[in-house]
Amino acid sequence: MAQFETFSTAGVDPRRKIECWNDYASDSFTPLVSDPVDARTFNGHLVRTCVEDLQLAEVYSDPQLVRHLRTHVTRSRDAMFFLHMQLEGRSIVRQDGHEANLLPGDFAICDTTRPYDLQFDAPNRMFVLGIPGNVMYRYLGSPESIVSVHMPGNRGMSGLVSGLVRSFWTDFRGQFDPSHAPRVLHAALDLMAGAYSTVPQALVARSSLAAAHRVRILSFIEAHLSDPDLTPTSIAQACRITTRYLHHLFSDESETVARYILRRRLEECSKALNTTAQRGRTVTSIAFDYGFNSPTHFGRAFRARFGVTPREFRRNGDSVAA
Repeated sequence: MAQFETFSTAGVDPRRKIECWNDYASDSFTPLVSDPVDARTFNGHLVRTCVEDLQLAEVYSDPQLVRHLRTHVTRSRDAMFFLHMQLEGRSIVRQDGHEANLLPGDFAICDTTRPYDLQFDAPNRMFVLGIPGNVMYRYLGSPESIVSVHMPGNRGMSGLVSGLVRSFWTDFRGQFDPSHAPRVLHAALDLMAGAYSTVPQALVARSSLAAAHRVRILSFIEAHLSDPDLTPTSIAQACRITTRYLHHLFSDESETVARYILRRRLEECSKALNTTAQRGRTVTSIAFDYGFNSPTHFGRAFRARFGVTPREFRRNGDSVAA
């Protein structure tokens, strides 16, 4: 069973109720402040957990306005994107002058590097998926361009995203095998990327040509992680750009193209090593699946990344992965 943390304002001293709610919500997501419609009768309930680097939570609250202010932006620990999916009731998500009105099943994204607010005019229930910036950029070349875009939960690819996420969350809180959760969530993120790829805002980003190239490059890398000959040169040739321009596209990131490829290979190997279905396979065969052609190099790189050998990682399971 997955581990969940629960917080409720029930039983909290009414004089401290909003302060406690703000503290817990800020700790669960990003610095926030809640302004309830009626502070005397306000009630909130929050259930949260994590799957790898992703944050998952379900929030129930009475009417309130939730704001992530400029002062909060400077206090945010890391760049995060939050997918807000309405489960019951209605909400309004606002950021960068855009506004999304959400009904049950609908969702919208917010970016913690800029102010945003959420408005709830009646009791409501919402699912929130927190996605670190470095993870989000694997799926979308310019996610900051699609904040507060209304994504319907009853049609198209966004409907598939909504159905998968809601079904997963219901099952995950029951008897769902936690080891399967990463695959389901990454499948949902793949669908999410497909849904947003047709949104006009995603096609006219801050530097749309560079963003488009980056999306193509990341997609190519993800599709060819198993190829031991995957190099910046081969990527540039396949994407019909120069190697110099490829490196330029990564110049604003915290890692080079080569280091990105290595990190992604190691991440996928770690998932395979920790998956029950892969228990019968050798460490070397898993390493070869993701482009390593030297067990020695793989072992050295894996230890540098995770602090243990691949076999120790597999033996200790989630305690090491965490």
